[in-house]
Amino acid sequence: MVYVLLGTGFEETEAVAPIDLLRRAGIETLTVGVDGKTVTGSHRIPIEADITIQEMDLTTLEMIVLPGGLGGVATARKSQPALDALRFAWENGRFVAAICAGPTVLADLHITDGLQATCYPGCESGMGSARMVPDAAVVRDGKLITGTSAGCAIPFGLALVEALKGPEEARRVAEQIQIR
Repeated sequence: MVYVLLGTGFEETEAVAPIDLLRRAGIETLTVGVDGKTVTGSHRIPIEADITIQEMDLTTLEMIVLPGGLGGVATARKSQPALDALRFAWENGRFVAAICAGPTVLADLHITDGLQATCYPGCESGMGSARMVPDAAVVRDGKLITGTSAGCAIPFGLALVEALKGPEEARRVAEQIQIR
């Protein structure tokens, strides 16, 4: 199971594009409302989450994803259940992924310590001791996957598919959407 955390003010493209790609690959993916069932993104697009954070079953977790958007990141930072879920995933060898400003939350939790990562340009000061790869759209270092921005949401989503289903499935999905 992949859980995508949606907090008020999340960046819509960074959430919806990866969700779409994961589901195209047949990967069970649920949206998780951090602060309620209906979550409004940074561009005032409301999304009805599949479940609330209280309904997450961490025993089924394969991957957890944190989209960016300054509001969504601030919401996640204030949510102990969100922080606990991210920490649980990492400590139990699951994939942890974040994009844009989202990786700074992972840095707060020391998940990125010593690992290669990327984030939105200008957020590097919040990345602690991560080994930054500034010009990459997506960086994978073991079970950690980070992305740069909304413009990198498709490569980020494909990296999530590749992590769970392999490069052939990621290529199949990329061909299906005609990425060039």
